[in-house]
Amino acid sequence: MITPGGASDELKSYVTYAELQHHTSRSSLWVLISGIVYDVTSLLSSHPGGIGPLFKYAGKDATRAFVSIHPRDALDTLPHSAYIGPIDPITVPQIFSEPTAEENRIAKARAALPHPRSVLSLSEIERLAKGVLSKKAWAYYRSAGDDEITFSENRESFTRFWFCPRVLNKVSNVTTASTILGMPSSLPIFIAPAALARLGHPDGEMNLVRAAGRSGILQGISNNASCSVIEIMSVKRPKQHLIFQLYMNKDRTKTEKVVRGLQNDGFSAIMLTVDAAVPGKRELDQRTQGEWEGPAANGKVESESKGVAHSIGGYQDPDVCWNDIPWIRNLTKLPLVIKGIQCLEDAERALEVYKVDGIVLSNHGGRELDYSPAPMTVLYEMRQVRPDLLDRHQVLIDGGVTRGTDVLKALCLGARAVGLGRAFLYANSIWGEEGCMRGIEIMREEIELGMRLLGVTRLEELRPERVRFVDHARLGLRSRL
Repeated sequence: MITPGGASDELKSYVTYAELQHHTSRSSLWVLISGIVYDVTSLLSSHPGGIGPLFKYAGKDATRAFVSIHPRDALDTLPHSAYIGPIDPITVPQIFSEPTAEENRIAKARAALPHPRSVLSLSEIERLAKGVLSKKAWAYYRSAGDDEITFSENRESFTRFWFCPRVLNKVSNVTTASTILGMPSSLPIFIAPAALARLGHPDGEMNLVRAAGRSGILQGISNNASCSVIEIMSVKRPKQHLIFQLYMNKDRTKTEKVVRGLQNDGFSAIMLTVDAAVPGKRELDQRTQGEWEGPAANGKVESESKGVAHSIGGYQDPDVCWNDIPWIRNLTKLPLVIKGIQCLEDAERALEVYKVDGIVLSNHGGRELDYSPAPMTVLYEMRQVRPDLLDRHQVLIDGGVTRGTDVLKALCLGARAVGLGRAFLYANSIWGEEGCMRGIEIMREEIELGMRLLGVTRLEELRPERVRFVDHARLGLRSRL
């Protein structure tokens, strides 16, 4: 963050709050963040979230809104001239107000929270998270596209696969150890990259990194993480593996700079996300975000309600394409995974033509195109039509996972690992690092129990013959894979 030492002497004097309030125009726009006044006029043409948030907090204290979304070093990209100076604390109006209805609701919900060990399922964690999160945070985490048909289908798809348990096998000793993308993991799951963990807890993604390190599982770090790379790497264990989720920037020079530095930063692989070239219509997020008023490009004042997703995704390039894959390959030696494959044809192209190191079958948690297929549906099609792809390549899935049995079903069909995103955002929001640990423990308990009841002791025994597809419309007809 820009500090007084990084500015010229003439810019170090105190700034009065009255002076701050005078700078609210396109020609001079100042904001107050953590006791420091910044000139953010230069961001009006490049701010990822558009000009709305800038005008909303013009001439005001933007600290609370800033820290919940941005990494703490986000202001380092501003020129030194943007540092105006520290605010004069004597001039800042003292506002004493009663807690809002939402603050009272959250405080009451937090006071009633049970101990993490008493929670038995991810669904229970989700219900508790809704109570302790602000409306804005819950709306961003939970929101899905359009009528949320795909969101529901992601979960429903797992119910169409039933086990074929085998009995009279010795199952006292079970191992869940796995190798994912060449990296060891104590479980066949990974923390899927999900943005803005600080909306739920001040330590944000650092809590997830700590829990993943303690548990020995892999984690994806979002391109839109609310913690900086420095913060994340400061809590990473020496042999812990982190995967960087990459969104292609409209400015390729910025993407190139990021990609070239990932290996030195400490990341073990890159996960290029391709299922969200543009933000989906997430109405829960859009409605909860509320309106702002500020000058539009034509100089008129207009209102806008975009939501958090639109606010953080303005830099993403809708023209990301297959040709970007070899370009990235030339920039780094890190393994490259394509996240967001939604049909067999693209799976074949990614693995056989572009020879990426792995793919993730994903529809972005149902947050993008409604009526896009559930990852389990695509995985099932691959098992039927191109089982060789699953046997020879690293195919992962995410979306809709709420139980350890969901993980086992995906592994039976040929997935190498299963990602969970929202579940860890929810757990982090409730209990921080210990919440994330409890989420991992629940998955471990359910996976181990499911393996024993299924009659297997090693993940390699989870083969297609261990599950059957059940047509809910005709429950009497079952076809073995």
